[in-house]
Amino acid sequence: MGEQKHIVLTSHPPKGDLRPPEVVWGAPDAKTRGPVIGSNNTPQQRNVIGVHSGAYGLYRALAIAAGTLDPVHKPDLTNTSPTDQIGPFPQWAQPEKIVSIDPYGHMVAQVFAEQIASGLDIRPTIAITKARIHLPELREAISAGRLTPDNAILSPSGEASVTKAAIEPVWYLPGIATRLGVDEGELRRTLFEYTGGMFPELVTRGDLKVFLPPIGNISIYILGDLEAFWDPDRPVACRVHDECNGSDVFGSDICTCRPYLIHGIEECVKSAQAGGAGLIVYNRKEGRALGEVTKFLVYNARKRNPLGDTAAAYFERTECVAGVQDMRFQDLMPDVFNWLGITRIDRFVSMSDMKHDALVAQGIEIGERVPIPDELIPPDARVEMDAKKAAGYFIDETVSKPTDLTEAQGRDLDDY
Repeated sequence: MGEQKHIVLTSHPPKGDLRPPEVVWGAPDAKTRGPVIGSNNTPQQRNVIGVHSGAYGLYRALAIAAGTLDPVHKPDLTNTSPTDQIGPFPQWAQPEKIVSIDPYGHMVAQVFAEQIASGLDIRPTIAITKARIHLPELREAISAGRLTPDNAILSPSGEASVTKAAIEPVWYLPGIATRLGVDEGELRRTLFEYTGGMFPELVTRGDLKVFLPPIGNISIYILGDLEAFWDPDRPVACRVHDECNGSDVFGSDICTCRPYLIHGIEECVKSAQAGGAGLIVYNRKEGRALGEVTKFLVYNARKRNPLGDTAAAYFERTECVAGVQDMRFQDLMPDVFNWLGITRIDRFVSMSDMKHDALVAQGIEIGERVPIPDELIPPDARVEMDAKKAAGYFIDETVSKPTDLTEAQGRDLDDY
């Protein structure tokens, strides 16, 4: 293994030749914007707070501590270039449009080749590849006649061809503060204090404007031709989905998450087959960003309610445990759309006003809103759906039929 480097906290900006490359967020081109450097291999090059890889940066630290990873290893980016060209788009040069990801994150080997060759440790924060997804529900949709194979977008066996991207968070702190309507200094201090002081540079290094937070990434899946995103005459369908491990992966039927995700994928397949494109945006925000432990505690509190698991108490029990009903803050979610150059969505597969309003606030036009069909709602998820409808979530009564809440509030979970 190479020689391990010891990192010393720097409380003041470096001077002279030790000054790292400047990041000019929202600059008109990559060269002017400058690279994002979060590697610890050469501390004087660092121009951000935090490290690359999001939450996985902690696993990298463990691997170094265990002696299984060379601490000065640099990734070999040979043949790792994106399978599809994305950007640049006008939104990349508007600093208020993208504040939580690096729009050049997939292009670093190309646009910063000279700096990498000179020794700067610049790493991708976005990767784009191609794949096929194989979900049993797609086979069922074919059997039921909802989908028709075309041997391009969808095979007879139910495999769908996709372009997919993984996107690590890269936060431009002044932009984050503006988007949330808070003071940047207060944002920095709160992030510092409520992570147990994990990142002192948030309050000691006001010259560093970019933060690589230790949180989960975004995954996107694109069906059809990417060019459709930028052609107003071709249809675009989209599902923005926040992570639900219990339902998405293991099929728990207490919520509508996987059924709604699958419904979104079906709509994306149809849009792609109609000459357009479909987009699934999958955000790592488990349990409304409260976490899976909190979510399971709320499940217990709901099921043990003497009055039964009711729509009336659905959000109340969450707030009793977590102190808030929802911490997802969809304000940052539109950034991936601005990265993709999307300005309109024809079919938005979501009932969430928070998601809808966040997109519209960023100038993204939304045509039709598509709720989950009533027949796709699992019986045990009726409480959740009724609570969301009562809270004002979008519904189309021709598609998603509301339950009589007076009746629903008196039933126990086992009655559904």
